Amino acid sequence: MNNDNQSRGSFLPLLRKAVDVRAEEIRALFLGFLYYFLILSSYYVIRPIRDDFGAAGGIENLPWMFTGTLVTMLIANALFSALVAKFSRRRFIPIAYRFFISNLLIFLVLLAALSKNNQIWVGRVFFVWTSVFNLFVVSVFWAFMVDVFSSDQGKRLFAFISIGGTLGAIVGASITAGLVQKIGTLNLLLISAVLLELSAQCVRFFQVPDSEIKKKVIEETPVGGGIWAGVLHNLSSPYLLGISAYMLLYAITSTLLYFQQVGIAASVFTDRGARTAFFARVDLLVNVLTILLQAFVTGRLLKWLGVGVTLAILPALSVLGFTGMGIKPALALLVIFLTVRRAGNFAIARPARETLFTVISREDKYKAKNFIDTVVYRTGDQIGAWASPALSWLGLGLTGVSFVAAPIAAVWLFISLWLGRKQIAMSHDSELSTFHSATSEVALSADAH
Repeated sequence: MNNDNQSRGSFLPLLRKAVDVRAEEIRALFLGFLYYFLILSSYYVIRPIRDDFGAAGGIENLPWMFTGTLVTMLIANALFSALVAKFSRRRFIPIAYRFFISNLLIFLVLLAALSKNNQIWVGRVFFVWTSVFNLFVVSVFWAFMVDVFSSDQGKRLFAFISIGGTLGAIVGASITAGLVQKIGTLNLLLISAVLLELSAQCVRFFQVPDSEIKKKVIEETPVGGGIWAGVLHNLSSPYLLGISAYMLLYAITSTLLYFQQVGIAASVFTDRGARTAFFARVDLLVNVLTILLQAFVTGRLLKWLGVGVTLAILPALSVLGFTGMGIKPALALLVIFLTVRRAGNFAIARPARETLFTVISREDKYKAKNFIDTVVYRTGDQIGAWASPALSWLGLGLTGVSFVAAPIAAVWLFISLWLGRKQIAMSHDSELSTFHSATSEVALSADAH
């Protein structure tokens, strides 16, 4: 026992150089890190398979497959809300993940049974399913994180937990790149299923850390409520509407930037191999910058600047980037903009955005949050995907689209600052409510004696 205490005592100062963690939070921190690692590694194992099926199904069909994704997301959101209403989180999270595992096994059987020529529709369904799977399992993960960690803990710990996801993405992609030609697609589906099951097991071992705001044991009863509560609460809450607007504008500008990326890359690189290598180098730069930011910058930014200003960094960069692209749409500027924006989203905006959800009710953490992360996000995708060709039809090229996107990003920036102020106010209200509740309990206990 003494050796364990000595090891922990010597390890904690070293760990605190990277993250502002307390001794009682270490177990939860590393379980969250591992949980996120397993979730994203599971997804990135099958992401290249999805992209291959998307290309095989015809690039001209991709907008319709994105539309199919949005419709499927609406159905999945309602089913998940029903699950949340009936079961505790330690039950409904594994149930949700095992549903996806069963889907993977069904795809495995279908792909093994059908010939290559007859797999086209299975591939299209798999494309839609994977697009739903990605957003859904990540949303459930973060809903669990914001349920067990307080607002203060989120500011300190979410950046480090996010590193687990970045490493998981790298490992998952590496598994597929290194093994697909050796073991084949079907075995990769099995690997993804195993990783997903391991992530479900993390929920069982999770112990809620002590904090000034939360009790050590969080109520494990079903959340309850209706299946459409997430939608209705979003429409009635200005705060949730603000988060929805933040997510919507992020998705729209991301899709507009994606079309710019495709357009510039197509004009610069005539060789497909060179173009693929270009995208791969951008991905590598993004992953390296993301890990550096997550390890050394994000936690400090949230602590020093607060949620609102940290949230506003990504839209501010987007205003500058789109304005620069409008003035001079060059490949070098595109690479810088793409790299900084994507890394900024993964490393800075995502932890700050998740902190917004720490101050809402438990029901909203699972239902409203899931609706925002999935349906609202895919709606933004749809708007951006159809807006880009519409703007081109109106005669706006890369420069024109950039000057349209820049003011959208400016609105996004102001929403970020408003959300930060609102989050602080709601966090203070929550602390006061907990303090008065604790004071009442002490008073009642004293009266009883």
